[in-house]
Amino acid sequence: MLRGVTVGCGFFSRIQMEAWKRVNGAVIVAACDVDEGKAASFARDFDLKGYASVDKALEVHSPDFFDIATRPSTHLELVRQLAPHKLPILLQKPIAETWDEACEIIEIAQRAGIALMVNENWRWQRWYREIAEMIQGGKIGEPFYYSMQMRGGDGGGENPFPNQPYFKGMPRFLITESLVHLIDTSRFLFGDIERVYAETAKLNPVMTGEDSAQIMLNHAGGIRGSIGGNRISPPDEDGQALDFARFEGREGTLRLRHTGQVMLGEECVFDGRGLPGYRGDCCRATQQHFVDCLIENLVFETEAADYLKRTFAVVEACYLSADEERPVRRSEFSVSFLG
Repeated sequence: MLRGVTVGCGFFSRIQMEAWKRVNGAVIVAACDVDEGKAASFARDFDLKGYASVDKALEVHSPDFFDIATRPSTHLELVRQLAPHKLPILLQKPIAETWDEACEIIEIAQRAGIALMVNENWRWQRWYREIAEMIQGGKIGEPFYYSMQMRGGDGGGENPFPNQPYFKGMPRFLITESLVHLIDTSRFLFGDIERVYAETAKLNPVMTGEDSAQIMLNHAGGIRGSIGGNRISPPDEDGQALDFARFEGREGTLRLRHTGQVMLGEECVFDGRGLPGYRGDCCRATQQHFVDCLIENLVFETEAADYLKRTFAVVEACYLSADEERPVRRSEFSVSFLG
């Protein structure tokens, strides 16, 4: 049984901790947060040991891995701190606030020989795994276009995002924090993204970063898509899925509803209503993948260097596109150690 320590005891850490309770082959034995009160409360609620210091958790528990679930601004320093211990890390997305910081994190991990996986859970939502199987199985014939749109309904007013109020002050918000999920999922479904054209806007004036965006994407295999959304408008209907999507092929169309149902024409071919956990149980599935790969010595689906090159670089390309009002190729972002 692998023993892990989670770093960060905020809102989403609690969602992830519920999932860790259902992961096979691993157990979280301790939690750390610079806020001692938050660490103590988290530890009490989940029957763990709580610490204000990562070093103390290392000394007491000698863990097998770390689950970093803190804000992106803290990731670089945490990876620097943990690198000498050479323990595997599950790192919450986004990797970092900037491209340069993200590249430095990858370089540190590679020099130390750390197995580093980005905790990008959207591709692990049960409905997207089912959609991938249906597309690969020829349910809609040759795919040629998709649209994936996200609506949150929690970003309005003077105090938006009550569960994660720091979103309000992020210099880059919607693409880096929310739409990156859809960008990575489209890469999972259709392969590498080669070129993007993006437009962004700020709907709520209290926001520092953008809270609305639309992106056109070209994939290496010729498939084109549209990704967009905002956190002002509410979802069309209640349900587990934060987004709705449409996947068009030469022989049919798949639609994802907010309910978590997948429709082939008018037929429901997958019903995600009532699934346990967060949004199609994606946190548990992501964490289980991390643990399975450690035990079986497999490559992570979202191995950090690969994720940087294929997903995070697309995010950067989107911002450059919006700033310069032109299409941008992913290849404009590269670093020497990635080739």
